[in-house]
Amino acid sequence: MGKAAALCGGGTRGLVSLLSAVPCLACHELPAMSADPGGRGGGGPAGGPPAAPPGSDTYKGWLFKWTNYLKGYQRRWFVLSNGLLSYYRTQAEMAHTCRGTINLSTAHIDTEDSCNIVLSNGGRTYHLKANSEVERQRWVTALELAKAKAIRMRNNQSDDSGDEEPASQSDKSELHGPLKTLSSKLEDLSTCNELIAKHGAALQRSLSELENLRLPADSGEKIKAVNERATLFRITSNAMINACRDFLDLAESHSRKWQRLLQHEREQRIRLEETIEQLAKQHNSLERACRGAPGLAPATASSATGSVQSAKGEASDEDEETEYFDAMEDAPAFITVTADPKHHRRSGSNLSGASEGHPEDWNLEDSVFESSNQSSYNESMGRDLLPRKRRRTRIPDKPNYSLNLWSIMKNCIGKELSKIPMPVNFNEPLSMLQRLTEDLEYHELLDKAVKCESSTEQMCFVAAFSVSSYSTTVHRTAKPFNPLLGETFELDRLEELGFRSLCEQVSHHPPAAAHHVYSRRGWTLWQEITIASKFRGKYLSIMPLGAIHLEFHSSGNHYVWRKVTSTVHNIIVGKLWIDQSGEIEIVNHKSKDKCQLKFTPYSYFSRDVPRKVTGVVSDADGKAHYVMSGTWDEKMECSKIIHSSHGSTSTEGKQKTVYQTLSPKVLWRKYPLPENAENMYFFSELALTLNEPEERVAPTDSRLRPDQRLMESGRWDEANVEKQRLEEKQRAVRRRREAEAVEALEEGKDYEGYTPLWFERKVDALTGELLCVYKGGYWEAKDRQDWSMCPDIF
Repeated sequence: MGKAAALCGGGTRGLVSLLSAVPCLACHELPAMSADPGGRGGGGPAGGPPAAPPGSDTYKGWLFKWTNYLKGYQRRWFVLSNGLLSYYRTQAEMAHTCRGTINLSTAHIDTEDSCNIVLSNGGRTYHLKANSEVERQRWVTALELAKAKAIRMRNNQSDDSGDEEPASQSDKSELHGPLKTLSSKLEDLSTCNELIAKHGAALQRSLSELENLRLPADSGEKIKAVNERATLFRITSNAMINACRDFLDLAESHSRKWQRLLQHEREQRIRLEETIEQLAKQHNSLERACRGAPGLAPATASSATGSVQSAKGEASDEDEETEYFDAMEDAPAFITVTADPKHHRRSGSNLSGASEGHPEDWNLEDSVFESSNQSSYNESMGRDLLPRKRRRTRIPDKPNYSLNLWSIMKNCIGKELSKIPMPVNFNEPLSMLQRLTEDLEYHELLDKAVKCESSTEQMCFVAAFSVSSYSTTVHRTAKPFNPLLGETFELDRLEELGFRSLCEQVSHHPPAAAHHVYSRRGWTLWQEITIASKFRGKYLSIMPLGAIHLEFHSSGNHYVWRKVTSTVHNIIVGKLWIDQSGEIEIVNHKSKDKCQLKFTPYSYFSRDVPRKVTGVVSDADGKAHYVMSGTWDEKMECSKIIHSSHGSTSTEGKQKTVYQTLSPKVLWRKYPLPENAENMYFFSELALTLNEPEERVAPTDSRLRPDQRLMESGRWDEANVEKQRLEEKQRAVRRRREAEAVEALEEGKDYEGYTPLWFERKVDALTGELLCVYKGGYWEAKDRQDWSMCPDIF
């Protein structure tokens, strides 16, 4: 036993030394063992140098990881292996509990300062801190090498998988067969581990018993030699058992992940095969139609056939004109294929969708669809209506104020945003009423919609208008001022642009604003919007509640829709950014036409264009007439559908539809921001004019609000003081009303409470909702300059 004891080192360290010389059965390389047997990971507080040199497959060590705002950075044990970075609270947890893993093949590695590392992969971000700059550099080097190797492995795997072309019927067996085989082999390994451990212990006991027997000297020496060899065999077996156990643990922890990845790849392949099949069928049908159409001239037929053949031979040209849209929840999935209108003169739909006829009308420079994309706000004005006065084109630059965001927000989680006392540092110098009026920036879309004879054509412009209202939000991360109860805002552009708008704050809890717009060019818009918002720590959700109504005077078409949810991301850490997500259903209650628009939420993993919006315009019978596509921050296009066919069922169980469309027409394009916009809160040219001082407005107008005016001029400290004064004045009025209500209740009298000044509550005949509608009188009071009925709110 002396030799065996010497080999074992009398304890665990000798066994570790021996095991480190045994090749790892999983990777056939020497495993990287920790240099610190005590588990401290080095001499420094963060663990000192990691255990393995950069470039090896395994890299371990202590790092500080940001956990939350209460605990801050906490010491964690990190293991980099096979392109995956995992962390544990202690080294002992490596055997049973992994706290998190990030895949480096798709991760972004960034260094904030001398000791910090930021790893981001999709929605997961690790903020790490090393003990020194040298240690940070070692980790960054190891991470970059592991990332490069993981990317190479992923590319090699994708190249290999591209050579395989299995039948679609055997996809399921291909997916589950290897998983079942792996599971069976893992069970065999586990059984072998148990048997080796059991029989090794029994052999050791038997040899020990033989050694204790009284036998001749030669026999005793031989038994002792056999015992030492058995000890070596047992140590080697233990090494194999440990390697197998590690392999089992790793396989079990990643088996679900592998299954999800295989399932995802299978679904992607099926989806691609279905798309290719649909395109092939479409090409065949088009070719047959071109060859067999009796009414086509020979030159036309040959031209059409040549077009189809060239489309087959030059796939790149076809791909540039083909758009793929995500499936909406309440509508079938669809694919659009842009076609040449010259080859489809006998399709059964026309521009208006009302009769059989001529899709070539789409190519005419129609006065309605002709969209001149003006580059500025002033250029969008009609030639017959020139502005009476020159509007301002800039405001004072935004001051550079520092603010401890967390000190203000940490007590606000879960509360209504309207109930949180916010300093003006978070605001922009506009009120919510003015922000609501900004929806009219692209009012000319409604002016063009008035000229449409077809309700489905008109729906396209209304849909583009509903999307255009979000274009100003892409850079506007500051919140507008919460209006005071009774506050108003007017925008009188009747002589310049043909419309006049009035907003009034009709409720404070919950905050609600009523809006009414009249245009002498043939339309009226009204809405009551209640803002519901929740702060969730990492992001802020803003849910506008209430319907928007739009009625055209000549046709009587009445459109109703609702806004989508806005989300402000990175409230605490990182750069603020805003996303819009959800669906808008626009309904024409007269003709029953519908337009379903989907705002696709941003995803790190999606290859789609960010801020994507897609939709379909259909008539009362459900027949699709137009496809809407674009982004909510740039432009919206409309494509006329000339043919539709039903494809195969997708993996989600939805019926796919292939729409063949003519070339798209741009209905709306965003105006460029004015010069120096980044220092003026990213205001558009219209937004710069909203808070411009104006005479003859009501004393409750937002332009006269003192804290907002002080903020715009750059006097933020004075604005904060004034904001507190106004809010306290409003609370005093509210307490007085509550006291009057209690007094009336005690006396048995009725108490009406607060009543809006220019709006009144009525039940809407279409939606059945109770909403505030304009009752008249404001513009007449402005003409008389009689504001005696207005409350003193400022």
